[in-house]
Order: sequence, then structure tokens, then C-alpha cells
Amino acid sequence: MPTQTENLNVLAFDHMPSPDEVKARVPLTDRAAAAVVAGRKAVMDILDRKDARVFVVVGPCSIHDPVAGLDYARRLKALADEVSDVLLLVMRVYFEKPRTSTGWKGFINDPFMDDSFRIDVGMERARKFLLDVCELGLPTATEALDPIAPQYYGDLIAWTAIGARTSESQTHREMASGLSTPVGFKNATDGDLEVAINAILSAGSPHSFLGINSQGQSAVTRTRGNRYGHVVLRGGGGRPNYDTVSVSLAEQALAKARLAKNIVVDCSHANSWKKPEYQPLVMKDVMHQIREGNQSIVGLMIESNLEAGNQPIPADLSQLKYGCSVTDACVDWATTEDMIRKSAAVLREVLPKQERRA
Repeated sequence: MPTQTENLNVLAFDHMPSPDEVKARVPLTDRAAAAVVAGRKAVMDILDRKDARVFVVVGPCSIHDPVAGLDYARRLKALADEVSDVLLLVMRVYFEKPRTSTGWKGFINDPFMDDSFRIDVGMERARKFLLDVCELGLPTATEALDPIAPQYYGDLIAWTAIGARTSESQTHREMASGLSTPVGFKNATDGDLEVAINAILSAGSPHSFLGINSQGQSAVTRTRGNRYGHVVLRGGGGRPNYDTVSVSLAEQALAKARLAKNIVVDCSHANSWKKPEYQPLVMKDVMHQIREGNQSIVGLMIESNLEAGNQPIPADLSQLKYGCSVTDACVDWATTEDMIRKSAAVLREVLPKQERRA
């Protein structure tokens, strides 16, 4: 027998349905498609300065309970309608969680939260959840982590983030160049902004790379480039970067790279020292900058859930607290409403008076 030289550390190859098979079981509806198209156009118009509103990506750090997630979505839709004159609310729907070492990798990877890793089940349930949210008329946002996953549910997403750990990744820059949504690239975990700017430049160009098609077959994917890349400031390197000086430096860096001065501020992560109770202070500061004439901040991100804080995943899942994050800590729904309504009040005073330009 010849010496085996491949798959030495692989235990099994389990069957995974193709994107077409999953979409056939959870088909896109006309109502959901309309919400996706409208959400994408609204974000693009904001980035192009055709729409003076500010978009806010708000929702749970991660989805682990679709029932609680849909409860949140219904509340958010009502709030979105209330502030739609000045704010575009996009629900944060994150199914994949990057890990520094180990931990729960998200609803797609482990939907039963028991290390069974039924990715086939998780992918279909994730798509169904997105469909339910879109059918409410609410646009959705997610983080693109696995380069194959967008083939399964990308038709239900209005805005995509590339995380701090992956903005420097060639694989994710190539993937972003072919996504159908605007893409926000976060600065690196050490606070470096150049990584995100280089990512925008890269993703804006055509690429050819190895991927899969809708039948699940290996394919050479050829993209036209995505012109709606932009920066997300999330802090890093032991300090926040949402302050006036940091935003001004980001504007200068974008101008030097001949990129549109489009900046999204993440109220969570290092900008709030990973303390959810600081997120309202970050948002208040950003609204103050807009009130004082800032024209580059086009969006914000908030980690929010029905209940405040977070919780460990118990051995007995029936003990999980309803509507409480199992990953990063979040602000609760009452705080979320207050943040959004106060920001809307500020913008109603300011937006009609400002000429917003690229």
C-alpha cells in the first residue's frame, strides 16, 4: 500500500447541501426580496450622499435563539418606522463568530449549541431566520466570515461587515469584491486604519479566485469589484477611535487614498472598552460631531438585545435567559430605544440644515 499523504487529520467529510438545495427549501419571497433591494439601495444612497439619513446597524452580538431574535426584529421594525425620516435601521444578524482561540462559533456552525456542529441544519435555519426578518420589511446586516457562506444566504443581506481580524485577509477582500451589498471594513484589532483602507482599495478591484457556484461545485469566481466599501472605526490598541481627532485622521487617510470620506462608527468593542453601558456615550458623542458639522460619519453600529449583558452557555440549555447574549454583552431594549430616539431628535434638527457631500 502506498503511504497516505493527505487528510491525515481529517476525521470525516459529511454531506453539505448545495446553495441551490438550501434555497429551494427556503425560497426567497417577493416581499423579502423587496426589503433587501430597498435596504441596499438606501445604504448605497447614503454612501453616495443621495440620502441625508444616517444608517444604524443594530441588534444582538449573535443570534442563538431565533424566537427571541424575531421578537427583537418586530420591535426594531416598529422603531425603524418611527425614525425613518432621519435614520435607516438595519438589523444586525450575525451567525458566525470569529474566535481568538476557542468558543461557540455561532448559529450556523453549531445551531444546537452542543458541539455537534450540524452546519447543514444551521445554514438552513439561518436562512429561514433571515427570510422571516426580511419579510417584516426590515433590512439585515451580517459579518462575512466563511467565504462559502454568502452563496447560501447572501441574497437576504443588505449590508456586510468584514471584521477586524479578517480585513487584512486576501480571501475576505476577494470575497468582498463580489458581494452584492455595501461592505464595511473594520480597522485592525491594534487600531491600525491602513488595513481597512487597503481592504477597500482591494475589494474595489476585480478579482478571480477559487470558490463554489450555486450547485456547490468548485468554480473560478470572477468579480467586477465592489465600489461601496467603507471604513468602520471600532477602536483598538487599547484606545477608542470615535473621537473628533480620530475621525479627522480617518478622513485625511481616506482622502489621501482618494476614497470617499464614508465612516461608520462602531459603538461597541474597543470604542466602549467592551462595556455595553458606554455605548450610549459613544453614540451621543458621534451625534454631537454631526451636530457640529461633521459630514463624513454616515453610520453607526450598536450591540443590543432584549436583555442587558451576556450569559455563559449552560449545560442545560433550558436555563438560558431569554433574549440575553451568549457572546459579547449588549445594551437592553429600553436603552436601545432611548439611544435611537435621542439620536433621531438630534438629526431632525441638523440634517435639513446641512449640505452633505462626498
